[in-house]
Amino acid sequence: MSIAVKRPGRQPEASPLGALLRGLVAGGAGTAVMTAYQELVQSGESAGDNEPVGEAERWQQAPAPAQVAKRILEGVLRKQVGADQIPLLTTVMHWLYGTAQGGMYGLVQETIRTNPIASGLAFGTGVWTLSYAQLVPMGIYEPPWRYPAKTLAVDLSYHLVYGVGVAVAYETLAQLSR
Repeated sequence: MSIAVKRPGRQPEASPLGALLRGLVAGGAGTAVMTAYQELVQSGESAGDNEPVGEAERWQQAPAPAQVAKRILEGVLRKQVGADQIPLLTTVMHWLYGTAQGGMYGLVQETIRTNPIASGLAFGTGVWTLSYAQLVPMGIYEPPWRYPAKTLAVDLSYHLVYGVGVAVAYETLAQLSR
């Protein structure tokens, strides 16, 4: 026997599966917005020197998504990957993670039904915090206090843009389905 608690004005409009699917689509949209913003910010930064580096150094300098993908492929699937795969692995892992996190957003947002901008900012902050909670113990990131404040601020801004992008996309999809 289950007891349903009704909350006036806060009833979910989508089933859990519907919220998950809508969230996955919104996660993809948020990832697209974040990626465009990252490219815009990074286009103003200098590329640095282009001296050739060895395979190990290329992996140490690789973006976090590629390093996580390498660990999964080599550690779990026992498939060796070369540094030439860094761009592909970065892109695939970035999009998979962003899309999947959007699914979680959908489930939570459909349950609590808060202001989309506020929930998007909170969600983006949470994803950013979670990245440090995951990547520091893996040895991919340094603890946050070892980074310059500007680096942390830029990284947080990427995730805030992502969170708001997910929230706006989710709300738009919800409006379209009514």
